[in-house]
Amino acid sequence: MTHTEIEITAELVRDLLRDQHPDLADRPVRLGARGWDNQLWRLGDDLAVRLPWATQDADALLRKEHTWLPALAPHLPLQVPFPQRLGEPTERFPRPWIVTTWVPGTPGDRAPATRAAEAADALAAFLTALHRPAPYGAPAGRGSGRPLADRAEQFAEHLASAIELGLLQDPDAVRAVWEGAVAAPEWAGPALWVHGDLHPANVITADGTFCGVIDFGELCAGDPACDLAAPWLLLPDGAADRFYDAYQPAPDAATLRRARGWAVLRALSGICIGEAGVRGRPGGKPTWGPPAHAALRRLIAASRW
Repeated sequence: MTHTEIEITAELVRDLLRDQHPDLADRPVRLGARGWDNQLWRLGDDLAVRLPWATQDADALLRKEHTWLPALAPHLPLQVPFPQRLGEPTERFPRPWIVTTWVPGTPGDRAPATRAAEAADALAAFLTALHRPAPYGAPAGRGSGRPLADRAEQFAEHLASAIELGLLQDPDAVRAVWEGAVAAPEWAGPALWVHGDLHPANVITADGTFCGVIDFGELCAGDPACDLAAPWLLLPDGAADRFYDAYQPAPDAATLRRARGWAVLRALSGICIGEAGVRGRPGGKPTWGPPAHAALRRLIAASRW
């Protein structure tokens, strides 16, 4: 992570709005969250301002959301942060930023879904609606949507870290799930729109089920298996089968195997990031650990049937 040298404050946010979108400048401003790529500042009750702060890629990801999400959002059954305004770089803040709608609720890493059937159906409806053929010129993913084998080095690094930290009870079982997924045939269908980053902190819950999906910075065209990993990470025990029954068109066996590989990769990443949070290290998020451990347990159990 490379934090911006400019301190982002409520006063800065107000100044940026006053300069470029003065009709919004009198709204109350308060910190919402500090994410991996961006800081999120509440703007009144129904809007939010997102500003890059921790990665160099964040600028391009925000512009991508502003370009592509407005065409997709009206067709999605869960709330998403609909782009409203784009802020251009200036001497005061030399990076782009956006104003979006606010998605109310609680991130899933802090309030997991508990109503299994409702959550499975909601997630399946969302991904069924999103996974449509992407148009010519749609962005390619940095990693999501591409062949799973391209992430072999990342898998090996995460696995080695988790083993070194003593966080895995059965590393061989984890490796077996991954190897089975990598051996599956690659996606041969059209490039579909995929969210690309469906981990617990990027879904919003209310009353035990999903009400929104946020952070479309990884939005891209490619293999839907990276999104079909989500049931293992987001749903309660035993709910993955209901999701796959509800999702349309029904995924084939190879896609399901690749999805399990993506789920293992994301679970290992979540375990390492969660442990870093427990130890107070930069970039760590302690709430990521429990859902990641639960996902890995489910994946290993399912592979043994």
